[in-house]
Amino acid sequence: MAAPGENLRIDGDRLWDTLMEMAKIGPGVAGGNNRQTLTDADAEGRALFRRWCEAAGCTMGLDGLGNMFAERAGTDPDALPVYVGSHLDTQPTGGKYDGVLGVLGGLEILRTLDDLGIRTRRPIVVTNWTNEEGTRFAPAMLASGVFAGVHAQDWAEDRTDADGKRFGDELDRIGWRGDEAVGARKMHAFFELHIEQGPILEAEGKDIGVVTHGQGLWWLQVTLTGKDAHTGSTPMEMRVNAGLGMARVTEAVHRIAMDHLPNAVGAVGQANVYPNSRNVIPGKAVFTVDFRSPDLDKLNSMRARLETEAADIAMDLGLGIEIEPVGHFDPVTFDETCVGAVRAAAERLGYSHRDIVSGAGHDACWINQVAPTAMIMCPCVDGLSHNEAEEITRDWAKAGADVLLHAVLETAEIAE
Repeated sequence: MAAPGENLRIDGDRLWDTLMEMAKIGPGVAGGNNRQTLTDADAEGRALFRRWCEAAGCTMGLDGLGNMFAERAGTDPDALPVYVGSHLDTQPTGGKYDGVLGVLGGLEILRTLDDLGIRTRRPIVVTNWTNEEGTRFAPAMLASGVFAGVHAQDWAEDRTDADGKRFGDELDRIGWRGDEAVGARKMHAFFELHIEQGPILEAEGKDIGVVTHGQGLWWLQVTLTGKDAHTGSTPMEMRVNAGLGMARVTEAVHRIAMDHLPNAVGAVGQANVYPNSRNVIPGKAVFTVDFRSPDLDKLNSMRARLETEAADIAMDLGLGIEIEPVGHFDPVTFDETCVGAVRAAAERLGYSHRDIVSGAGHDACWINQVAPTAMIMCPCVDGLSHNEAEEITRDWAKAGADVLLHAVLETAEIAE
């Protein structure tokens, strides 16, 4: 099949207007968004996306975890569809583009094909995956994980938020549970457009990141148990200070990641001490360690070393310790053919590009287990994401969606 012509482009202004319209739903306090999964704002954003898709002539499918599938029919009723998409949910202090660009960029390619009267042999389906962020209901990429067979649906529906509300109950409350069996759909390929969430593309002046791999990760929850005591009247040598233990483990996490360079990162993210009073020595500390690497051996080595060193720290300070894995996926190698279609699209369109490893987890990381998958990245200002100040340019958004259009057309095949 001939490649799409280089003059074939999306409508960048329409894409930008669509992004700004979605950003009005669940506004944040500082210019971004707070459209957390399964909230009323999430329901409102879903309804708007459905209206746009139906106006573009798509049929909307909905599965038992609220994953949305907007399908544009192909000319071959027996051909497996090409899927594109990402997520519409955000962090509590999220930006306007993380995830959203991939969903609405997918919608824009369908609108462009309608404008130009182009038909494809394979159907094209734009997907909104439920609860990619994992902020309200851990872990991240929850519904795509069930779709790929990584998690059980019952287990996913029993996840609870900080207020004790169940995922399944909240899905029912907002009215976005469908009848389709989760994971029943079969895909010919899947493409996800996303902002980089890092500084490399902007720093190097590249328009497009061709994502070849995704980092694996270990999330480890560490609980240190000491003894609450008065900070003023307890002698230093008689303290069993869980807060001190947390500080030493935090330093160890940094040192372990540094010792595994290159291609390794680690940090303590969420951290809590109890009773969290200014004049009480913490008797308990609970915190999460996040290790990531595209190298599985390094990833597992960092975990093993942390478990050994943290146990030694706890013993030295007289603390009890528990370490529980609360999130994990192996490094991802994306499909060579799909990655090649992305790279060829960027070259055909004249966009500067480089191969890149995704530092964050994405729905594509799970879908890669059940279908050939690739990702496209565009720059973001200062690499900032998961922050209301997250920003991209119209040109970056357009370039990413142009490459998405061409990669999808090459894979879905323009009908004769």
